[in-house]
Formats: sequence, C-alpha cells, structure tokens
Amino acid sequence: MKPPANPQFSIPRSRRQLLQGLGDGLGLAALGAMLKMDAASAAPAAGVASGADSRKNDHAAQATSVIEIFCPGGLSHVDTWDYRPELEKAHGTAFDAELGKQTFAGVAGAYAKSFWRFRQHGDCGRWLSDLFPLMSQHVDDMAFIHSMQNKSALHGPAMFMMNSGFIRPGFPSMGAWVTYGMGCETDNLPAFVVLPDVRGLPPGGGLNWSAGFLPAVHQGTAIETAFNKDPIANLFPADGRKTDESAEREFLQQLNHQHAAERAGDSLLEARIASYELAARLQLSAPEAVDLSRENESIHELYALKDEDIGPFGRQCLLARRMVERGVRFVQIFCGAENTGSKKIRPNWDSHEDIVRDHGYWGRILDRGTHALLTDLKSRGLLESTLVFCTSEFGRQPFMQGSQKGRDHNPGVFTTWMAGGGIQGGTSYGSSDAMGFKAEENPTYSYDLHATALHLLGIDHEKLSYYHNGIQRRLTDVHGHVIREIIRES
Repeated sequence: MKPPANPQFSIPRSRRQLLQGLGDGLGLAALGAMLKMDAASAAPAAGVASGADSRKNDHAAQATSVIEIFCPGGLSHVDTWDYRPELEKAHGTAFDAELGKQTFAGVAGAYAKSFWRFRQHGDCGRWLSDLFPLMSQHVDDMAFIHSMQNKSALHGPAMFMMNSGFIRPGFPSMGAWVTYGMGCETDNLPAFVVLPDVRGLPPGGGLNWSAGFLPAVHQGTAIETAFNKDPIANLFPADGRKTDESAEREFLQQLNHQHAAERAGDSLLEARIASYELAARLQLSAPEAVDLSRENESIHELYALKDEDIGPFGRQCLLARRMVERGVRFVQIFCGAENTGSKKIRPNWDSHEDIVRDHGYWGRILDRGTHALLTDLKSRGLLESTLVFCTSEFGRQPFMQGSQKGRDHNPGVFTTWMAGGGIQGGTSYGSSDAMGFKAEENPTYSYDLHATALHLLGIDHEKLSYYHNGIQRRLTDVHGHVIREIIRES
C-alpha cells in the first residue's frame, strides 16, 4: 500500500493507535458540538431582548439614561432622610430587641436620636436633616423609599445585592442589564461608565459593575476621576504619539473580525475586539468629554471643584452630567471607597466609631455635589430624561454601638431616593418602624428598585432576560414589582 498523499494523515499501526485516533476524533466532534451549544446559549431565546440593535421598548419610556450615586459603607437613614419622632423621645433609654442586644459588630447601646436636627422642606413638607441643607432644596423633585432592606449585613454581599440583585458575586450589574437592553446613544463613548471615588474602589471592587454572564461588552468602564491622572489608562501610546493611525486600525479590524468569525459565540473575544475599537474612537472623543476646563467658572463654582474635600466628588458629578449629555446610558458614581486602614476619618459612610465626625465629613461632600448635579441637570432640561437615584447598601442602627459614638450596620431598613426621569417628586413609599429599626410598611428590596428603574426606561423587568445555565435569568430574579406610587403619570 502506498503512503497517503497527506502527510498529516497516517494509517494506525496498532489497535491502540486506532482507538486513540477514534477518541481524538470523537473528542473534537464533541468539542465542536459544545461550542455550537455555547454559541446558542449565549444568544437570547426567541422573544428575549438581545440588545439595542433589535430591542424595542415594552412601553413608553420616561427616562433615557440613569445616574446612580452609591454611598458605600452604610449611610444612616435615621440621621439623614428618615425622621423618627419616637426615636427622639426614646433618646438615652436602653435598646430592647426581641432577639437580644448582640448586633453585627458589637453590643447595642442606648437609643440615640439624630445628631442633626430634622426640618420640613419644600411644598411637600418633606422632613430632612440639617446634614443636607442644599439637597433639601430639591425635595419636591425627589421620591423617598423609606422601607429598603438587604439580605446581608456584610458590605461586599450587600453591595452586590444592591447592584445585581444577588448577594453572591458573578451576576450582571444593573448597569450591564440596562446597556444590554438599551445599548448606547453614542458610538464614541462607553454605554456604561463608572466613576469611582478618588480614594479607591468600593467594597467588592469591579464586581459591582461586572457584566456577569451577559456578553462582556456590557461591563462598566471605570474612569479615573483624580485631577492629576489620565481619565482612561493607556488610552494613548506611552511616548505621547497622537498621529493618524486609521490605516493600521482598519487593517487590524479586518484581522480581528476574521479571527472572531472563526470563533463564533466567544463573547469575551468579541468584547475585547469591541473594546479595542472603542478605545480607538475614545482617543478622539474622551479627551473632550472629560475636559472640565471647557466648563465656565460658574459651573466650577457650583460643583465646588476647588474645594479640597468636595472637589473630587463634584468632579465625579460634573463628569456624570457630561456623560449623559453625550449619550452615555448608565453612569455610576461612588461617594466613598473601601476601608484602607486606620484614618482620622473613615473613607466611606461606615461610621462605627464616631458618626458625627464621619457623617459630618461625608454629608458635606454628598450634599454639595448632588445639589450641583440636580441643579445643573434641571437647568439644561436633562432631568426630565435622566433618572437619578441615591442609595447605600444598608442603613445604621437607631442605637449606639455599645459605648462608642457610632452606629452599627442595619440591613433591616434604610432609605433610597429617586429623582427625574418620570419620578413624581415630593412623594414617599413605605416606612420604617417607630424607631427606624426595621421596615414596617411595604418592605422593599433591590428587586423593586430595579424593576421601577427599568420600567421608567421603558423595559418590563420580567421580559428582560438572558438564558444562562439552563434558566432565563433576570436582574430581578423571580421577584420585584414596580413602585407605581412614586411614578409620575405620563
């Protein structure tokens, strides 16, 4: 017998070689089948949203973009948004819990009223503490959810739940779901932008803006907000070259697309190619988008950009306005970072030791930046189409943490507020109990908050799903209802 013409093919010389060859062939066949299955599972089922290219709104949208302000650490509702007159009466008396006095990080001390006086504001007469003198001017545009709860008292899992609806990592964040369902209004900026605190990343880090099992292109793009750093790392060559590279990019694009065509269904590969192509466009668009020197001096003053403490957060808020103005769909701002050791002031709202010191510091920052953002959006006619909401991962206890001057974690109840984008201002939903210890009226979770936000964006939270591991997954899991009591009739 003559040897075969193809040198890559050889006749097996033994039964062992024959079986090995058959096994390899079956393995390759199985691999091919699994790759096809993966590609099929990566694509949404019929009738399920597949992104901006094919998706239509489920109903009329009242908002086209979202700005989320996240206050990591646990902002104290009883010192800020949630006026509890009975807590004032109980001030100094012993806490009497049904399950004992042991709390998350210590032993419960005496009840303590707010360390800031509450006053009524606006035409709606909303009670707000003196910690937020500027934000109190906007209560007629804000709706407060006073019965938020979380399923974890740990910062990381609690933040994951508020961002993704699950206390475990690995699930898509709200921003990823929104951009998956709606895409972006611009090709020159990311659809989902994250603006971390200058002090660092929040608890849980980048998992808070992960795409999870959604196509990786929907993950958030973090932008550096420090004054002395490039907003997007490695956007330009290290030698500073900014020459026309269109021919090289076009050739590279052809190679990339050919490479991707041979590997259908690999969303990570597709996302990486898309990110490189976006980076090329960002070289032209990003410098202008993040150049705050283009804003006039009155805007710099409004956001207090020159203030050493407020300035960094003011910069985040101003960047958020510039992003939605340019078609970015979802912007996430973090007011505070992960604890990084012993400091005079906590790097976020986690006020275990001294709530007057820590909340007093962060309150001034949040108050000025948020006031500036809402004022700026409204003056430009952007608040009508931009949903703004502010939340934390949980609240704080209505009693002191043992003998310390701070308050412990309280996942039992906290407050989230929403404004703009179809929200009926001057309203509220749910309530805590008399002391602000637990949710009492209309207990609410992240599912309901997310369902409401999606509804305002024209999306039915029960229809926005993605097939993963044998199940149609949703941002709201199997829960959630739209809080219609705070939605303006369109």
